[in-house]
Amino acid sequence: MKDILEEIIAWKRTEVEMQKKDMAPGILYKKVESMISDCTLQVRSMSHALRDSPSGIIAEFKRKSPSKGWIKEEGKAEEIPVRYARNGAAAISILTDEKFFGGKTDFIRTARPDVDIPILRKDFIIDEYQLLQARAIGADAVLLIAAGLEKADCKRLAKTAHDLGLETLLEIHTESELDYVGEHIDMVGVNNRHLGTFHTDVENSYRLAAYLPPEYVRISESGISNPKTVKELREAGFRGFLIGETFMKEDNPAEALGKFIDEVISHK
Repeated sequence: MKDILEEIIAWKRTEVEMQKKDMAPGILYKKVESMISDCTLQVRSMSHALRDSPSGIIAEFKRKSPSKGWIKEEGKAEEIPVRYARNGAAAISILTDEKFFGGKTDFIRTARPDVDIPILRKDFIIDEYQLLQARAIGADAVLLIAAGLEKADCKRLAKTAHDLGLETLLEIHTESELDYVGEHIDMVGVNNRHLGTFHTDVENSYRLAAYLPPEYVRISESGISNPKTVKELREAGFRGFLIGETFMKEDNPAEALGKFIDEVISHK
């Protein structure tokens, strides 16, 4: 399969430049600056929420994927994320990439008023402008993908995210990306899905677990469909489990989440 990550990053550069024309960075920055000074609009800590959660489930609002096409085209941001929160999710991940994942930045803005738990902006962040967007729409954390960034750029973006009050989830897939872990990173996620081939193997989390520094919240991403796997990953030191398609493919994603969490907790 063609390396889809390269295609996504190339498009993202074009997309961000178009967005800057719609709203100049300076205008967006002033909007965010006002939000930061408003004590009623402070962000929620995703890392703390995962540490404190008995399940650690990050339920993802994901309507589409490049490898499988539409998963739930009719899924509504005003419904599913809110029901995820009510059914026990520790945090919510919302895809905001439109071309490849059927998402929109407005999805977070729509869900935010009725979701009291942390929201992760799931996208391919390559520019500080996207961090300003994340803060403006009400996200609490952002994803930084090592495979899509040079190390210096990742470090710069992580610092800017912290300056804006956002937490950072660094996603890695191989041992070679471990040196991306450092200052201004709050959580480290092991993606069990190769972003070039989309092959998924949960063993990747177990393999990298021994190398992850203990001070970072560890998250296992993709390919998790069994509560027993979550229990085993917790024993390996993971505290967050990002799950999307397992729930989104069901008629009632939130109900599927609730049953999954009940099984995770009952396995303890």
